[in-house]
Amino acid sequence: MSLGTLLTAAELDAADPLADLRHEFELPDGTYLIGNSLGALPRAARDHVNVELDRWATLGGEGHFTGDLAWKGYHDLLTRQLADITGARPDEVVAMNSLTVNLHLLLVSFYRPTADRHKILIEDHAFPSDHFAVESQIRQRGLDPETSLVTVSPREGEEVLRPEDLLAAIAEHGDELAVVLLPGVQYYTGQVLPMADIVAAGHEVGALVGFDLAHAIGNIELELHDWGVDFAVWCSYKYLNGGPGGVGGAFVHHDHVDDQDLPKFLGWWGTDPATRFEMATRFVPIPTVESWQLSNAPVLPMAALRASLDLVDRVGGMAALRAKAERQIDYLDRRLTETLAGRVENVTPKALAERGCQHALRVVAGDGQRVFRALQEEHVFCDWREPDVIRVAPVPLYNSFADIDRLVDVLDQTVS
Repeated sequence: MSLGTLLTAAELDAADPLADLRHEFELPDGTYLIGNSLGALPRAARDHVNVELDRWATLGGEGHFTGDLAWKGYHDLLTRQLADITGARPDEVVAMNSLTVNLHLLLVSFYRPTADRHKILIEDHAFPSDHFAVESQIRQRGLDPETSLVTVSPREGEEVLRPEDLLAAIAEHGDELAVVLLPGVQYYTGQVLPMADIVAAGHEVGALVGFDLAHAIGNIELELHDWGVDFAVWCSYKYLNGGPGGVGGAFVHHDHVDDQDLPKFLGWWGTDPATRFEMATRFVPIPTVESWQLSNAPVLPMAALRASLDLVDRVGGMAALRAKAERQIDYLDRRLTETLAGRVENVTPKALAERGCQHALRVVAGDGQRVFRALQEEHVFCDWREPDVIRVAPVPLYNSFADIDRLVDVLDQTVS
């Protein structure tokens, strides 16, 4: 059915093929709309973690080598599912470290400045951690961010980046551009960037292209391999529901994974697992993205993440989740227009192809922090981002259309 015939949240929830997934999560008391910041707890995560705690208690160090859950290769249990979610080949993805650690590791390999080609292009409103990482990488090479860092901003009076301006900036700096590093989904506005077009434009001028997928993975459909993305990094604690500080991940395109000329920081978990425990000091790289690993897997966070990845599998992958997300986007847009037009504006782009689950809301009267506090007091959980945006994200794995009604109703009672 279309939204034209399903006018109410109750009807939409009754027709939702994914509605039962809500029961697979433990949610805070209230209306939880903050999956863009920290995803909810999958019930099965407790079981997966407890299994590993029991194995630790009974097997001790032998847990590294015993059974199908042997810790020695525990990260392999996540590989196929992460490949499916990111549109990658299994040899291109690995769960490891945290997002910014992985970004630094991959910039070591992919940012190789020369006298002529030394610039990195990012967005001006990049997530602070990305900005810090890029600036420090530039300085580490003996260069100056004043001359080697290029930023792209929305036009004066606009909120989101125009794709044509991004592509124009890549072309403008092309001869000097070493790396383009952009988000898949912009953290503040929720804008989905045209990743395939950005890759094509970057490659056209001879630059390498990477993405921070923190707000994209588990949110929108990705095709990293087919788009030709050179590298990407992500966290797992937002739309992948991997828990606070959960394990990150990395993608390196197949064209690069076995390139032994790439500079790389080395650790023993990146060397051939067949000989790793011989404790030799000659590095024999795994011919996949696994060669970027430094240390053994953080098993407990990975165990928690498996629970959510299994649920994505159960519903048939990202296509099913995206289909529900689009219905929720349409419904929230309609409710905002019907009930709060002129009082609350959504700075997220309107076109479905340019947005994911997140809505970036601004109170027109300018008292956004008061409204945010009122939402929190009513147990409508969202988050605040300076200077004036309330971020809300109905997540298809566990949010209902009734949750959207609750958000709009509280806003209606609160906003002047």
